[in-house]
Amino acid sequence: MLAKDLKDRSKIDEIVLTVVEKSEPREFQSKWSGASGRVCDAVGQDEEGESVNLTLWNDDIDKVEVNAKIKITNGWVSSYKDQLQVSTGKYGKLDILDQ
Repeated sequence: MLAKDLKDRSKIDEIVLTVVEKSEPREFQSKWSGASGRVCDAVGQDEEGESVNLTLWNDDIDKVEVNAKIKITNGWVSSYKDQLQVSTGKYGKLDILDQ
């Protein structure tokens, strides 16, 4: 899958991205479930050079460095402030292909 194929509120079977930006992680606490953890905003670029926002959660934050090539399997696309963003969602997995 490529960034141009992403649609809001849709599942991602598999996407490969190179992380080109990564911000500082921040703490969060869910208003609904009370769960807490860490989240980090990043930007990934697909093989055609298209960029997409990327949300990293908890342990995935420390695994991923700028310039790392990652694969997200069974992920999720959502929209925030009219920008699409990709994440592993509740059931997805992030693998490092090349760091």
